[in-house]
Amino acid sequence: MGSDEEGTLAALKSHRRELIDPLITQHQGRIVKTTGDGMLIEFASVVDAVRCAVVMQQGMEDRNANISEGQRIRFRIGINLGDIILDEGDIFGDGVNVAARLEALAEPGEICVSASVREQVGEKLPIGFVDRGEHTVKNIARPVHVYRVDKHAEVRSIAENNPATGLLSLPDRPSIAVLPFQNMSGDAEQDYFVDGMVEDIITGLSRIKWLFVIARNSSFAYKGQSPDIRQVGRELGVRYVLEGSVRKAAARVRITGQLIEAETGRHIWAERYDRAMDDVFALQDEMTMNVVATIEPSLRQAEVERVKRKRPDNLDAYDLVLRATPLVVAGMPETALRALPLLERALTLEPDYALAHGHAAFCYENLFVRAGRRDEHRQGAIRHAHAAIAYGRDDATALTLGGFNVGMIEHDRAAAREAFEAAIVLSPSSAFAYILGSIQLGFAGDVERAIEWGERGLRLSPLDPWSFVACHGMFLAHFQAGRFEQAMSAARKSIPHNPGFSISHMFLAAALAKLGQIDDAKAAASRVLALQPGFSIAEWCAATDPVPAIALPLSDALRAAGLPE
Repeated sequence: MGSDEEGTLAALKSHRRELIDPLITQHQGRIVKTTGDGMLIEFASVVDAVRCAVVMQQGMEDRNANISEGQRIRFRIGINLGDIILDEGDIFGDGVNVAARLEALAEPGEICVSASVREQVGEKLPIGFVDRGEHTVKNIARPVHVYRVDKHAEVRSIAENNPATGLLSLPDRPSIAVLPFQNMSGDAEQDYFVDGMVEDIITGLSRIKWLFVIARNSSFAYKGQSPDIRQVGRELGVRYVLEGSVRKAAARVRITGQLIEAETGRHIWAERYDRAMDDVFALQDEMTMNVVATIEPSLRQAEVERVKRKRPDNLDAYDLVLRATPLVVAGMPETALRALPLLERALTLEPDYALAHGHAAFCYENLFVRAGRRDEHRQGAIRHAHAAIAYGRDDATALTLGGFNVGMIEHDRAAAREAFEAAIVLSPSSAFAYILGSIQLGFAGDVERAIEWGERGLRLSPLDPWSFVACHGMFLAHFQAGRFEQAMSAARKSIPHNPGFSISHMFLAAALAKLGQIDDAKAAASRVLALQPGFSIAEWCAATDPVPAIALPLSDALRAAGLPE
């Protein structure tokens, strides 16, 4: 600030606009307040908070890579899990004070967390923790046990041994090679199981239409080696590499997998599975489904972060869609308005870009349902939804978005179901299709299938940013069936995934009213109006068109909770 006040402020605003604020939104965080060059952020999930912080610091590291030392901006981050006091939108209490002290203990570019955060995160994220011991800090009676996040702790060294020659340029699409998994069992006869699983993973990834997947014959050239991942990326012309290992002991098997960005060697995702080996082929199918379902959103997030590091004048249609994605996922009118110009620019470059049409349809649906039911928004949603289906016959994500909006805005549930089922045929591990399909089945009154699809979507992708939609589908099913306790549970589960989404609180208010918990129902209703001041029962029912078996009792419950007719 001393040497270049205007330039520093402009850089800080750029970091917030392009990296920090979209990441907070994507991880369901809420900026409570800003303090000059700092901010206080509240998260419903401690895992989301830590994941957001790690990706944020990695993004800042990447953004600083080509900047001189004197111009780099680095952030300290402190994370604590604890009780807070909420007052007029601000938060107070020891929980907040400890977070502030942790931030002060962090070095620039580091993340420090409390023992409660370390315990809750456990092994859920592919990061390590360095124990920095107990510290006595200002205005806190007890010592605070501090851990530093070490995002490199899980990165293993890789041997420099690869006989392959020849370098390939990267394709236009995100690209991946799946290397043969290492058989750690000491039993060569288990190679059939290991190789068969990898072949199935390659086949499953190949069904993701926006992904360029290296064929088995090329990736299996590395079998029995320990190649340098950067060299693999250059030789196969891919941006990402998936590697792993399998260890079998008696009737149990342990499978590990790591997704790595080839250019930097950075770990994007890692997971370990422990299973009984009663049926080798059933296990092979289960592992393939889980790996494919988990890797797809991890790849999308990695691509979003890569695009944010590019200069704005170097964006093609694909990059523009990736920039818009976190804004689309947030699911509120204000973020939809920010996403639409990016999507419109993408469609100007590629008018038949199915995924851009699908995201645009979702944005217009958002504006129609939650911002005044203007006919231009309805027509925009319908136009883009049909384009997504027409141009996206081989794209499961585009079909899913098109089907969702045809069902929500045109109320053509049959056409919506057809699009969802086509998406699942293309990509059987598409959690996205099951999740968005569940709410359409819920509105259509198909109780059992709405629950089945919602549960399957959450099983395929437990940390999916769209999880709240699956919870909504299950809420509608349980509510129609008169299972109000289960409906309340589904509504409550939806809120941490997207706490700023008004409809989650509306569903909770209805369930609480049906259970006779009127005071709690009115509190939830007040949250609806705080998030969506113009909410109206009649307008919401007209916009979404639930079957009468849902619309009538739901409207009665919302009136009892105090929401306006």
